[in-house]
Amino acid sequence: MFSRKTLVAFFFSGFPLVCIAGTLQAQSSGPQSVFGYSSFDAQAKVEEKFLAVPDSKLAGEHLKTLTSAPHLAATPEDHKTAEYVAQKFRAAGLDTEIVPYRVLLNQPKEVRVEAFDAGGKLLMSGPTREHVNGDPYQDDPRVVMPFNGSSGSGDLTGDVVYANYGRLEDFDRLAAQHIDLHGKIVICRYGANFRGVKVYIAEKRGAAGVLIYSDPQDDGYYKGDPWPIGPWRPDTGVQRGSVQYLFKYAGDPETPGVASTLDLPDSARIAGGGNQPQIISIPISYHDAAPILQALQGPGVPQGWQGALPFRYHLGPGGVKVHLVSQQDYQRRIIWDVIGKIKGSEYPGERVVVGNHRDAWVYGTVDPSSGTAAMLESVHGVGALLKDGWRPKRTIVFCSWDAEEEGLIGSTEWVEQQGKTLDHAVAYFNVDVAVSGPDFSASAVPSLKQFLRDLTRSVPSPVSGTVYQQWRMERREDNEHQGSNAPPTSDEEVRVGDLGSGSDFTPFLQHAGVPSTDIGSEGPYGVYHSTFDDFAWYTQNADPHFAYLQEMARILGLEALRMADADVLPYDYTAYAREITAYIEAAQHKAADAKLAGLDFAPAEAAAQRLTVAAQRAHDQEAAASGDLVKLNNALRGAETALLTDAGLPNRPWYKHTIYAPGEYTGYSAVVIPGVNEAIDAKNSAIAAQQLVVLAQALDRATQSLNSSR
Repeated sequence: MFSRKTLVAFFFSGFPLVCIAGTLQAQSSGPQSVFGYSSFDAQAKVEEKFLAVPDSKLAGEHLKTLTSAPHLAATPEDHKTAEYVAQKFRAAGLDTEIVPYRVLLNQPKEVRVEAFDAGGKLLMSGPTREHVNGDPYQDDPRVVMPFNGSSGSGDLTGDVVYANYGRLEDFDRLAAQHIDLHGKIVICRYGANFRGVKVYIAEKRGAAGVLIYSDPQDDGYYKGDPWPIGPWRPDTGVQRGSVQYLFKYAGDPETPGVASTLDLPDSARIAGGGNQPQIISIPISYHDAAPILQALQGPGVPQGWQGALPFRYHLGPGGVKVHLVSQQDYQRRIIWDVIGKIKGSEYPGERVVVGNHRDAWVYGTVDPSSGTAAMLESVHGVGALLKDGWRPKRTIVFCSWDAEEEGLIGSTEWVEQQGKTLDHAVAYFNVDVAVSGPDFSASAVPSLKQFLRDLTRSVPSPVSGTVYQQWRMERREDNEHQGSNAPPTSDEEVRVGDLGSGSDFTPFLQHAGVPSTDIGSEGPYGVYHSTFDDFAWYTQNADPHFAYLQEMARILGLEALRMADADVLPYDYTAYAREITAYIEAAQHKAADAKLAGLDFAPAEAAAQRLTVAAQRAHDQEAAASGDLVKLNNALRGAETALLTDAGLPNRPWYKHTIYAPGEYTGYSAVVIPGVNEAIDAKNSAIAAQQLVVLAQALDRATQSLNSSR
């Protein structure tokens, strides 16, 4: 049987695109029925022309150019990438501007870690330079030393405590063993939650500093061959990253809710920022973590805390002291978003927004430049349509964000600057880590999950058939691996995830209430946020023929085209209502397990039932696609905005969505009906009761919006 890589090479040798296109044409012969369109014939021709344009070779050239130098946000190299993207936007016929913002960013002046055993003997001094045998990019002098965005500065020495993944339950386990963290330096491994959450909990528990390392069990030799032999993290590889308290608010630390434009006065800024830690945090490799962990004494670790380094792990404290130096240069620096627009012919005030960030910790070939290269080929395809005389019904806006890595800053500032105009944005389509391998994945608000499933039926896979068919096959293989008794039998079993945080959809959905999606193509990816996420790693491990860059360009562009030209906005609120009902039921069970008495879920359940009825009526109207479609579309779009609450979530008012938010103690993954669930987790009956009222009110607002279409 041919391997996936062999098939990809064959299909991209020249012959297969004709083959694939012919297959798709055969599959789609005769009238097509696509949700949101009264007749799809004209749109089918537009999409066929578009799909023929994105080019794998050109995508590879974009990728090589974009990753030719490290391009940390706010550096001259970063500005060059902005100019490159702007030039490609303009060449395609987009009305393009580079939009600057002045934001608070840190860059490292000195970062040092030294460990000493109980007798004062030096065990290690680092961070060790990232290096392997034969990587052609690792020695560029512009490679920034490993550091964490938003880290505090200082010079301190302390005893060490190992905290596993640095989850809330891990810190609680240490507390149960009476291990005091005050003044200690916590060492924990990457994974299970956002790195900023690890620092947040450590700071709350009194720690003076945090070291975060990549354990080989999670993305190193335990998983497979490390780079340069295979795709996994080598011993000196370091995962840089922001430790901004993103779960409080995203964007410029000094301007929550306000765009940090160049003319914003200092008086409008919060001195020092309100979503940043005060303690030091430093990322290190498992090469540097090993001597610290091996010397650590104290109790042996509990079940599940042992990593893959070849010795027994202990909790500490005792046996080792660590000296940390972190001197961070905080300044208000200029960043650059690139915005390219195509004005809609019928509904110019309604916008379809497509975005990807451009900045990287080092080269960022997978994260984010694979997404940028894919977006540029999407723009290439749309530009070909423009040259042919086509215009979208709704305005399409392509966006290249800056400073995402430091806290979703470029996208957040733009969203905050747009304000209420985004009430008329009908969708935000995000791509970040576009390609690290061949396995398609997606997340979305429930109303757009079926939209994504349907759309991938129209995009050829580099292997065979369509992206949708390969996606189902991946799901079947997952089920078989997990011991499932049956392959998928329905669309619902092709999983589309929920949106938490960690990428640029966050301000659109969770602050502004714009229906959003996020797509990617996944594979073994052990060099995340390290020097080794470079062009050499990508072409060896992720996508040698740039076939999946082409695939992602087609999907991303097709999302924009299909949404921009739809007669009826293709939202499925019946799916949304089902998921919300399930969330309420699960929260009710959680409250019972937590023995929180007196919580009345009945009003929220009744509101969810009313939403279900309204959603079905709206769905029937959408399917008919007749009558006053402007009125129907306004009602559909307003339902998502109705799920926002002006007051925001308890203790973090920037997050306004009542259904989805990043978890305070998870960061990346979504917490559903967050106001209710987080209050239950905190065993706070009063807030849980209040948030159940807020939830019911939001659901009724959404119901009223859907009913306004009648």
